Amino acid sequence: METDEAQPRAHLAALVLARGGSKGIPLKNIKLLAGVPLIGWVLRAALDAGVFHSVWVSTDHDEIEKVAKQFGAQVHRRSPEVSQDSSTSLETIREFLNHHHEVDIVGNIQATSPCLHPSDLIKVANLIQKEGFDSVFSVVRRHQFRWSEVKKGENKMTEPQNLNPAKRYRRQDWPGELYENGSFYFAKRHLIEKGYLQGGKMAYYEMRAEHSVDIDIDIDWPIAEQRVLSFGYFGKDPLKEVKLLVCSVDGCLTNGRIYVTEDHKEMVSYDYRDIVGINLLKKRGIQVRLISERDCSKSLSAMQLGCVAEVNATNKLRVLENWQKDIGLSWKEVAYLGNEESDVECLKKAGMSGVPADACALAQKAAGYICKSSGGCGAIREFAEHIFLLLEKVNSARKQMEEVNSAGEDTGGK
Repeated sequence: METDEAQPRAHLAALVLARGGSKGIPLKNIKLLAGVPLIGWVLRAALDAGVFHSVWVSTDHDEIEKVAKQFGAQVHRRSPEVSQDSSTSLETIREFLNHHHEVDIVGNIQATSPCLHPSDLIKVANLIQKEGFDSVFSVVRRHQFRWSEVKKGENKMTEPQNLNPAKRYRRQDWPGELYENGSFYFAKRHLIEKGYLQGGKMAYYEMRAEHSVDIDIDIDWPIAEQRVLSFGYFGKDPLKEVKLLVCSVDGCLTNGRIYVTEDHKEMVSYDYRDIVGINLLKKRGIQVRLISERDCSKSLSAMQLGCVAEVNATNKLRVLENWQKDIGLSWKEVAYLGNEESDVECLKKAGMSGVPADACALAQKAAGYICKSSGGCGAIREFAEHIFLLLEKVNSARKQMEEVNSAGEDTGGK
């Protein structure tokens, strides 16, 4: 008996719009946020969700294209006509669809929503692919009382919009209201071609308030970094507490320059902030070890850092592997700070990896964190602060798990 062939699944594409021009921060979409290009946070979430047939960045700028490809996205080079300050998202998405006829559904994800998680995208994909909705958009619940606006010169009083002043709700007694947060808009092709991002059979998806971060609207960069470190998505593997930091000497502890005196003696310089960073790591119980491709033992001895060091290291990865095994650590418990092509494999292996701002391009591509400071100018101290912030996230997650387990025991596991 012949059976009907299964219908092929509709092609769902994630699309991040990232124009090079910006009225506020130049090249904001690739500005580092907590050591990761802003656009990288949403691309990581989209790729790890595993529900998209393709993940795209629509841009008009070479640097944004380079970053997008580093994170594994495909790039659509948009035309000048849809790259103006006046261009709308809808116009840009329609142009993308005109060039990609295989796409049936577009998940337009906003680059400025760095706390987006794959779990959100998975649930939305189910709504539009399995439950038959034509469009789904993100909202957040807010508990804010609204009042009517009184313009200057008008002789009237303001009026309450969503409350009775004589009987104000307590927060716990009021469900609040739903507001679009702009994090994403999913829509089927036929709607977009008609000029709509929302329409047909519509549904909203309510995001958690702590994940609803929009840098464009209500948050500045330092605050956003704290929010991302607390609530952002860091990858499929859970973070673990770092117990060892391995740091390349030349280009990280020092600026890579070697000064030679008239009597043929070598001198290097270092930043006292980095020494403070190393000492802070040690106080937190984190071992710090140093590695170099050249014989810099005399310089390290003069610095009196009190760190285990390996010089003349022709194979840094082999040294790192030996240290990791000798101490008995998982790779997730090892952090690595490097700056050269010879550090790339170590950066890829380590659970937490960083590079100074002036590291080579290959090292930057392999690292999870790019410091604002250059080598020999405070990069170690900065990376240490980054480690401390992530450890706070690890400890917070551990406490939450303990509370959940404790609650389960109190109720007999029911």
